[in-house]
Amino acid sequence: MDAQPDAAQDRQPLDGPTGAPLDRRAELSEFLRTRRARLKPEDVGLPEFGRHRRVPGLRREELAQLAGVSVAYYTRLEQGNGRNVSAEVLDAIARALRLSDAEHSHLTHLAKPKAHKKKPSARPQQVRGALRQLIDSLDGVPAYITGRRSDILVWNRMAAAVFGDWSELPAQERNWARMVFLRPEYRDLYIDWDQKAADMVSYLRMDAGCHPDDPRLSALVGELSVKSEEFRRLWATHDVKEKSHGVKRMRHPLVGDLTLSFEAFPLPDDHEQTLVTYHAEPGSPSAEALRLLASWGTDATRARTVTP
Repeated sequence: MDAQPDAAQDRQPLDGPTGAPLDRRAELSEFLRTRRARLKPEDVGLPEFGRHRRVPGLRREELAQLAGVSVAYYTRLEQGNGRNVSAEVLDAIARALRLSDAEHSHLTHLAKPKAHKKKPSARPQQVRGALRQLIDSLDGVPAYITGRRSDILVWNRMAAAVFGDWSELPAQERNWARMVFLRPEYRDLYIDWDQKAADMVSYLRMDAGCHPDDPRLSALVGELSVKSEEFRRLWATHDVKEKSHGVKRMRHPLVGDLTLSFEAFPLPDDHEQTLVTYHAEPGSPSAEALRLLASWGTDATRARTVTP
């Protein structure tokens, strides 16, 4: 398969150094606090009494009133004690906080750990051979598959031409978060780098809610927190998002500006893996740029290589 690591490279584990598990109670506490802080009384139809509030956003008693629970009950939950909380209460709190579907799911993962006892497998992540053949057959369409922690597992020739030949990187560095925050060429590639960075952290937050006991995820978060001030700031917001679809603007070193739409397809037999494809609007300058990259073949891949 073009733009793929050879057999020896593919057997390298995509796992870095281990780290301590994330504290689920602390995660729950901070998530609820930050969601409450972003709301104002007028946002939820409550009267504003006085201009001087000691804390930003809704007070705990206001949130409890909206959710129909006692202040003491909500306070315990915001302190990280989600034991025995019902799905109905979580639904009510999610509605009161105006949570998105992704945020609601994240809250459920954090508050009800008994439903998520299974730890991520320590074995290297594998992609089925048929899926490898599928993305290789997508001629002219940049495509790749990501796994846990946004690790990049496999990709096709067009993805290498657009994003760089990831086979040139050590296996443990083929990770979107690590590349976005630690490799300057990706800051240059994305015109809206700030949005790309925020999205990347939001995806990792969702992963952390599902797998707080994943030591490699904890190690990744620890490494990025030490090495990137932007990552530390974004991680502290506790924003979460699921990758779905959208548009990315890039400045490619060979063909100039690209505007590409992406679609993310979680795989039905492995929800930890996602197929991501990119395409340009037919007849647009970006479509012509992709056609040029495809016609250049391996020459474009070599010229676009991201060196370690």
